[in-house]
Amino acid sequence: MNPYEKKRRWKFFLLFFAIVIGTASVFYSDFFVKKMEREETLQFQLFVKVTEQSIVMYDDDRYTGLIDLIRTKTKLPIILTNSKGEILAAQNLDSTKTNHDIQKKEGITYDPGYFQRELRKMKEQHPPTPITGLEPDGSRWYIYYKDSPTLTQLRYFPYIQLAVIALFLLTAYVAFSSARKAEQDQVWVGMAKETAHQLGTPISSLMAWVELIKSRFNAEDDPLIAEMENDIKRLEVITDRFSKIGSKPIVEDHVVYAVIYNFVEYFKLRTSDKIIFSITGDDQVRALLNVPLFDWVTENLLKNAANAIENEGKITINIIENLTKEEVFIDVTDTGKGINRSKFDAVFQPGYTTRKRGWGLGLSLTKRIIENYHSGQIFVKESELGKGTTFRIILKSSITYEPTSNT
Repeated sequence: MNPYEKKRRWKFFLLFFAIVIGTASVFYSDFFVKKMEREETLQFQLFVKVTEQSIVMYDDDRYTGLIDLIRTKTKLPIILTNSKGEILAAQNLDSTKTNHDIQKKEGITYDPGYFQRELRKMKEQHPPTPITGLEPDGSRWYIYYKDSPTLTQLRYFPYIQLAVIALFLLTAYVAFSSARKAEQDQVWVGMAKETAHQLGTPISSLMAWVELIKSRFNAEDDPLIAEMENDIKRLEVITDRFSKIGSKPIVEDHVVYAVIYNFVEYFKLRTSDKIIFSITGDDQVRALLNVPLFDWVTENLLKNAANAIENEGKITINIIENLTKEEVFIDVTDTGKGINRSKFDAVFQPGYTTRKRGWGLGLSLTKRIIENYHSGQIFVKESELGKGTTFRIILKSSITYEPTSNT
């Protein structure tokens, strides 16, 4: 069994284990809460019976005897009212709200509405129990009660349990996912570095062969040899990219126009001659760039633009400096087939491609390079089906620099 399959089984096991624990806890808590409810109901009913019997026992001082019973026979929060709804007595409520001595000692302001609020809560929870024979006219008094603080807290306990279990599941899922992602990243980094190492030998050999051809056939000024050297240098740059994957890239101050111009000059010779390339805008604006990575961005955008142009077309790169926000706008516009507006975000997702042999990683990688390594933004600025697309890159400009000549 491979490691990923084992981890997957562990995820299902943890999920099943959490569900079993959660279900059992909720059922047990619910059983326990209902049991306490029955016990408190019986306790209150017993208290009412004792209270009714007290009418005979305290015939000469009925009210005082009833209050004594309320204070001693139960721990439930209780309020006694007359037939008009006036509160006559209360038991087991918050002492800081009902005891004037404690209020004075603690510096608590008397709250006249406290008893009425508690009475409303009791009416919502349980129906009142009438007691007759306490008044000469035979009118009734009513006893109200509410659940004890312990029972109230227990009612919320299952929800707390579920929240803890959900947090446990989320933590376990994040931990497993992070571990798997870290493991995958290590594999990809290792493969990239090994690829760079393996490419080093043939590239060195190609460089030697080119030098041999130049010296043996007197081909110093041959344009084909010059382009072969450019391709070898390009391979060196790609190899350098792979060797530095996993390391934090260094960004330096560069003239944006010069960086883009140098790559376009290389790229357009390896693209259809029916596509016209144009670089416009500010040729002196500067930004902090990692040139090998930014060339990668430019390459991906130009390749996508070239693939979008079926026959003849034009690719324009316009460089604009936004002095107000100290930003550089780089707009890459093609006259290709365009992108549906609903796909403006999807084109940057890994795996999205409209080509049969595409991997769908170019724009995803481009977005990561711009956002993670250059602290910038990239998005589809505008697109119209059949007319073309404009991608916009936003970078922070270098505000302190000496103007240089155009490259």
